[in-house]
This record gives sequence, C-alpha cells and structure tokens, in this order.
Amino acid sequence: MSAWREAFLAHLARHAEARPKAMALRDDHRQLRYGDLEAEVTRRRRRLDAAGARRVGLALDNGLDWALWDLALLAGNRVVVPVPAFFSAGQRRHLADAAGLDAWIGPGGNAPGFAPAGDADIATRPLTAPPPLHPGTSRITFTSGTSGTPKGVCLDAAAPLKVATSLAEVVGPLAITRHLAMLPLATLLENIGGLYLPLLLGAEIGLPPVASVGWQGASGFTPAAALAAIVAYRPHSLILVPQQLQALVDAAPRAPAGLRLVAVGGSRIAAPLLAQALAAGWPVVEGYGLSECASVVCLNRPGNPPRGVGPPLPHARVRLDADGQVLVHGASMLGYLGEAPASAWHATGDLGRWDGDALRLAGRRREVFITAYGRNVDPQWVEGMLCSRPTVAQALVHGEALSTNRALIVPADPALEDARIAADIAVANASLPDYARVGEWRRCPPFTTRNDQLTANGRLRRAAILAAHRDWLCHDDRQGVSS
Repeated sequence: MSAWREAFLAHLARHAEARPKAMALRDDHRQLRYGDLEAEVTRRRRRLDAAGARRVGLALDNGLDWALWDLALLAGNRVVVPVPAFFSAGQRRHLADAAGLDAWIGPGGNAPGFAPAGDADIATRPLTAPPPLHPGTSRITFTSGTSGTPKGVCLDAAAPLKVATSLAEVVGPLAITRHLAMLPLATLLENIGGLYLPLLLGAEIGLPPVASVGWQGASGFTPAAALAAIVAYRPHSLILVPQQLQALVDAAPRAPAGLRLVAVGGSRIAAPLLAQALAAGWPVVEGYGLSECASVVCLNRPGNPPRGVGPPLPHARVRLDADGQVLVHGASMLGYLGEAPASAWHATGDLGRWDGDALRLAGRRREVFITAYGRNVDPQWVEGMLCSRPTVAQALVHGEALSTNRALIVPADPALEDARIAADIAVANASLPDYARVGEWRRCPPFTTRNDQLTANGRLRRAAILAAHRDWLCHDDRQGVSS
C-alpha cells in the first residue's frame, strides 16, 4: 500500500478515535460521523471485492455516496475514474474503453456496455485484455483538452494526497471546521480541496447535489440557490471558479457571515473582480494548478495581500525555462493514458514571471496572440476585464495578425440591448492599453461543456470556439487576410 494512502487512512482513524461524534460528511438527506466513517468505507470495499471491480467509473452526483465510494476505492487500492456529468454518451464510451473499466457506479453505465450484477449499485462488464496503465495508477482524471475527445491523466495515490497535505499546512491557521462543495466532486480541484483536505483537517463536509448549490445543467448557475446553500450549511471554506465568484459577488452586497477562505481556481480572476470581491468581504485567495500536477500548485496565502497566483505549495517546485514557460516538479502525473511516461518536470504551457516568491501568470504560450502591429496580447487578461462588466457573461478575444482585436460576447441576459453591452465594453477598453482593446464584437450563444466549448472548470476551449466562428474571428477585412 502507498505510504501516502496509509498515512491518510491513519489520519482518519485518529480523528475517529479522538472525536467519534464529530460530523464528517453531510448532504441534503444524510450525515455520517467520523466514528462511523471507517466501517462504512470498509463495507463498500467488500462490495467492490464481491463484484470483482478493479477499475471503476464513478458517475454519481455530489453526495455522501460519491465521497464514500471514492474513499473505498482509494482504501482498496483500486483505480477510480470520476465521470463528469456533462460527458456525452460517446465521451463516456471513450472514457470506459480507454481506461479499461470493468465496473461503473452511477447512471450512464448502459451506454458503455455495463450490466447490473449482484450489487444494485455496481454495474460490471467482462474484460479479457484491459489496456495497460502506467504502473501505480490509482486515479485517472479526464480533461477536455483542446478537442472533443477527453484525455486521461494518470495519477498515483500519493499525488492527490501530497497536494491535500500541502494545502492543510497552508490553511491550517484558519481553523476551518466546515466546508461546502460548490463544484462537482468529479472535478479534481474539489475532489482534493473539498474532500481530502477537509478530512485531513477533521472538518465537516457539506455535499449537497450540484443543483442545490446553483448549477443548472452544463453551464447555468443561479447565485440565489448557491447563497441559500451557503446560509444552510454555514461553511468556513468554499472552492469556486471565477464565473461563480462573479455571480455571487454581483448577487450579494456583502459576503455571507462565517467564511474564512474562498479559494478560486480553474482560470484567472480579473483584477476588478478580485477587488470587488475583497471589498465585499469575500475572503478570496487565488491559486493555480492543473490536472497533470494533481491540481493545485500555487496559492496565495490567506491573510496576505494577493500577488499573482501566489507562492508554490510546500510540496511543489516551480521554475521558468528560457522562454518564461512554467515548469513544475512534485505530485506530477505518471503520464497520459496510452502515452509515454511523464518526465519529472512538467512543462505546463503557461507563461509566468516571479514577484518575489509568488508566481504571476502571463498567459498560455499557445494562446498569446500577436497583432498585425506586432504587439503580444494575453487574451485571458482582456476577457477577464470584459467579464467583470455586468452585461458580459462570457467572452473570447482573438487578434492574431489582425489590425483590430475581435471579441465574441455572451450577454449576461439575452434581452440586453447592444448599446448597453457596447457601453460596458467601452468601460473595459478604457482600462486597457490601446493594443489590447476590443475593436469589434459580436453576440454569440453560450460557451458550454455541452457544445465542447468549455472545460469542466470553466476554461474556454479556444480551438473549438475558433473553429465554430473562424469566418468572422480570423479574417481581417482591412487586409484581406485570415489568421
């Protein structure tokens, strides 16, 4: 058994011995105390044994069941593959076949060819020659990547637990005793930061269904429902993506009482949004990470002034190569599914610079565009300024080899008139240098996980969006050229 897995389970046992009646897991219908946690996990391990399940797709909504099955798979040294709810039937088939799954927990198993077995919760299928995995693989997290075919990141048991342990060291002084999961547990960030980390801290974890915290289908978010859940569960900590933070800050003039940490990741926070959130009392700390490095790599320290995405966590080593690309060592993936083993230092594709011991990001190496006038522009910077305006829900900016930058705009309300949106774009432009400003814009339908234009943690899938809107985005009418 992995030393990290063994240490984690021993930590849970110590919590159970010291505080058996303390609440561990809670959803809208059930709750489980630390003193009862080990027995419940053991029962599920035995059910997995009886079903012969070795590689398991976990396709449940947030709740006690998701957490308990995940812990049982971790404790039993099996391979878990969290299945995002928005994956299409085709993506589920690809995931199941690429990972060689022999068991499936949750809805959607029929499409990949699983059938009910002796256990009502575990569907299985026979596999005579499952594809090989990187030695030591304990978890495969599938990322949307830049195409519609999800890519599997293989992690051992140690990597997520190293990250959780580092996070516990950093946030320990906040004395967090209640966390509310605001992202799907199938998202690696919430899985580590919202399940393993609170368990290490001995905290209570609120795990209501994602609809109860405001998610509507693949992309909609209702801040009123999220705020109601925060009031009901009274958390000390939350993990959000910037789109959630923007919606919550706009809906609440003051942050709900009791919050001590609001960690924001997935994509960068625009400076105006961060300032707005802090002024309203939201204790926001921005971080940075990626699935290939078991999620979080850097995090601003609670209570300190924000500097970029913060210093590296204790487990991580970060350096910049000659081109300014961020390289990360520590808790790295074993490799992509079906590809060669990963190197010790992971080349992230992100550009950065140091501000003392803190990392500041300067865009994606492949996303930074060069205008027709030779100026480098980080589109995420401009998009963040646009999305901080109340009329703009989402934006994509493109200007490669163009004489003026163009933006696709998803209005916050389809009924908004163009004049109001244009006024907000003008306000955003006023805070940008001339070379980064948006010269032309168009409305477009929302970018969602359903149309393969958004990743699970809110990042734009630029290649897919550019392909869908290439005729307008990439053609410079003044020069008669396409980028």
